[in-house]
Amino acid sequence: MQDRLDGITTFVQVVEAGGFAPAAEQLGLTRSAVGKAIARLEARLGVCLLQRNTRSQMLTAEGQAYYERCVRALTELDAAEADLEHGLMAPSGRLRVSVPEAFGHLCVAPVLLELTRRYPQLDIDLSFSDRYVDLIEEGFDIAVRIGPLQDSSTLAARRLGTQHISIGASADYLSRHGTPGSLEELDGHTAIVQSRTGVPAPWSAQAGSGHARRLAIRSQISMDDVQAIAAAAVKGYGLAWLPCWLLSKYVQSGELVPVLESYRAVSQEIHAVWPQVRHLRCKTRVAIDALVAHIPAMINPGSR
Repeated sequence: MQDRLDGITTFVQVVEAGGFAPAAEQLGLTRSAVGKAIARLEARLGVCLLQRNTRSQMLTAEGQAYYERCVRALTELDAAEADLEHGLMAPSGRLRVSVPEAFGHLCVAPVLLELTRRYPQLDIDLSFSDRYVDLIEEGFDIAVRIGPLQDSSTLAARRLGTQHISIGASADYLSRHGTPGSLEELDGHTAIVQSRTGVPAPWSAQAGSGHARRLAIRSQISMDDVQAIAAAAVKGYGLAWLPCWLLSKYVQSGELVPVLESYRAVSQEIHAVWPQVRHLRCKTRVAIDALVAHIPAMINPGSR
């Protein structure tokens, strides 16, 4: 019975993906394995389901009729499994999640760790890294990503909110160097900037008009870790561009003071992404729903 279902799901995936190669990528198989699965299915049924040539595959009349019946059958199975999960099952098993380092520590981890109290059978495996992980290749159930999403037919996504970047500094630094009241008054101040691969990122800001402009400010210190930048700003080493969710933490504690609050850097969207599947596992759905429910207020505390 399992072999029959495997052949059916592979066949449906080939049709919906538009070919053997994209179906193989989505299923995590080789193109050869997909081709053999379709060949075994056709041999068992005694009909040709797909007309193949070197460039494409087309459904035969028998293949079209069989595909429509298969889709209905799989939809019924998905609905049955969903009903069971909603009514009888709690999230369980190991959930692997990849998160950016600083954002993961401050915002994502508290949300997911709380799930382990609610669901004792759920095991959370968090990986903190700013690198771009391949979810399917590396076996992650979910990743949280900041910035533009790459186009992908293999991933699904839900928006978690918008990250704004603002300037902060310690009261000590501002008492020694003055508090800038405009972008022009940043000239003469020292910046603690973020760097990637040794190249400091330039500062640019936009006012209410939405027009972005590059800022002339000396960057004496550059780091590739946003938490280290915040710590240096607390010690009075300069002005720092910080994400809203991190700056607010230090503002609330009195360690940093917001500067030029009417100006912001270009905003970035934050998403949860996961491998595109026909039926989302209960553990994955619960985690995504929790992130959608709690992250927006964490990255924009003033909206609560």
